[in-house]
Amino acid sequence: MTDRTWLPRHWLAVDVVIAVAVTALDTVLTLAGQTWWPHEPDALAWFLLGVQALACLTLVARRRAPLAVLVVLGVFTLLVTVLIEPAGVLTPMASDTLWAPLATVVAAYGPVYYRQDRRVAVAVLAAVTLVIIRPWDPSAVVITIGLLRTAVGPLLALYFDARRRLVRALTERAERAEREQHLLAEQARAEERARLAGEMHDVVTHRISLMVLQAGALRMTAPDDATRQAADELRAAGTQALDELRDLVGILRTAPGGDESPSIPAIEELIDESNAVGVPAELIETGDRSLASPVVGRTAYRVVREALTNVRKHAPGARVTVRLEYSDTHVRLTVHNTAPTAPPSPELASRGSGLGLRHLRQRIELIHGTLRAGDTPDGGFQVDVELPAYVPTADPVA
Repeated sequence: MTDRTWLPRHWLAVDVVIAVAVTALDTVLTLAGQTWWPHEPDALAWFLLGVQALACLTLVARRRAPLAVLVVLGVFTLLVTVLIEPAGVLTPMASDTLWAPLATVVAAYGPVYYRQDRRVAVAVLAAVTLVIIRPWDPSAVVITIGLLRTAVGPLLALYFDARRRLVRALTERAERAEREQHLLAEQARAEERARLAGEMHDVVTHRISLMVLQAGALRMTAPDDATRQAADELRAAGTQALDELRDLVGILRTAPGGDESPSIPAIEELIDESNAVGVPAELIETGDRSLASPVVGRTAYRVVREALTNVRKHAPGARVTVRLEYSDTHVRLTVHNTAPTAPPSPELASRGSGLGLRHLRQRIELIHGTLRAGDTPDGGFQVDVELPAYVPTADPVA
């Protein structure tokens, strides 16, 4: 099959024009005696001219079935060759001419450019070339022109294919660099917010804790009920302030305006994307996913996304299993990949900051979860995450 699963209308129109033009040119050249046309054409010659026109018109399908088009033209050339030698039914005007239609130049381009597996294409091209150059009746002119006719198309196909791959690689590299630059900027902002939140937490918590302790001591030593009640109220207010401060720090350490990352339902899309790009992945869920609060779902999504990204970078050919277990008290997430079947691409493996798991660990510890990652006995890698089922502080609504 070709790597083109569909054919746009404008390309079909272009191929129709090319096929008609080449057919007309081949017909004119044949009638002018530049190929196999005899001095005194009979009914067989006119019939073969019609067959040649039909064979040239197959160039319309040169994108969908490039190998079939080349085979049709090669079979027609072989038929004409047999009728001339050894059958002797046709006698061309000139002996040192090619008996193959000029359409073989265009047809030879397709199998190399449009097919991913080129081994069969090269074999067919070699067979057609032998039929065209007629090595059993060697002629320097025929051999030279014949080789050029079947070589120009494949050489152009290799050039344009290499150019297409280079442009695609450069485009992907530029897009990847832009994404990484954006992520690094977001990471820097997040780290600054986390630093400020931590400093605020340390300073304010220290002072409020002293107030709470002093209020507790005052309640124990107060000489009258009014003072003890005031100390109780002060201690309760300080404790509430500590809880609210913890909530505020949790919100500050998330993205501005709330974390809008996808949640657990979007993990299925990650699995589908992974399968689509050739990394087999499977999702296994146990329990009710509604037991996980929004921040837990977003954290689980980030873990799966980072794990799948690392598999694509460092473990080509590995299979991935994602397990999610929900309960009333915790959510357990396991991402395991088997041993890679091929060495990683140095260019792909070198991309990224190498801080993905470290940042995930910080995010998970912020909501009182745990992360463990390491190699497995089967040669693969596994990430184990355990999260509390309900975390209200990082919910944007809070």
